Amino acid sequence: MDKSANSSMDVEPLTKALVDKIQQRLAAKGIADPAMVGIHTGGAWIAEKLHQALALKTPLGKLDISFYRDDFTRAGINPQVKPSTLPMNIDDKHILLVDDVLYTGRTIRAAMNELFDYGRPASITLVVLIDRNGRELPIQPDIVGAHMDLAPHEHIKLQGPAPLRLIRSNTE
Repeated sequence: MDKSANSSMDVEPLTKALVDKIQQRLAAKGIADPAMVGIHTGGAWIAEKLHQALALKTPLGKLDISFYRDDFTRAGINPQVKPSTLPMNIDDKHILLVDDVLYTGRTIRAAMNELFDYGRPASITLVVLIDRNGRELPIQPDIVGAHMDLAPHEHIKLQGPAPLRLIRSNTE
């Protein structure tokens, strides 16, 4: 993506690369039937594409981490809170946790807290479309579509649901 004030990018090539990387990881680890969980909203959109491309048997789960955020008491209830749906028992399951952009790590921490309220997975593999700089918590992705170094005033957001596009903006 260019460095202009606003630019966009198609995510199709990144999702295809993620499918290949996930297949390689599952084969290397000997995992035959993982469960996939997407984080609302962008992570759920990416997870839908990945789930279909991988032809996973276990139904897709979706998390809304609004009530698990560490700023919940300050920010209050998000007016667009969606229900979390985990149509599978996650005890002893290998989970592919999917998000669109990994930035500070706080969303992933909240998602893992919520997952553990549902059960104890055998493992969690973090899959992100974009890994950007600016981490505040020691959380690192296992599978990444692309890495981006952005200035503090630059932001990247997934726009969708169809077509999915990454929008890069500059608030300066």
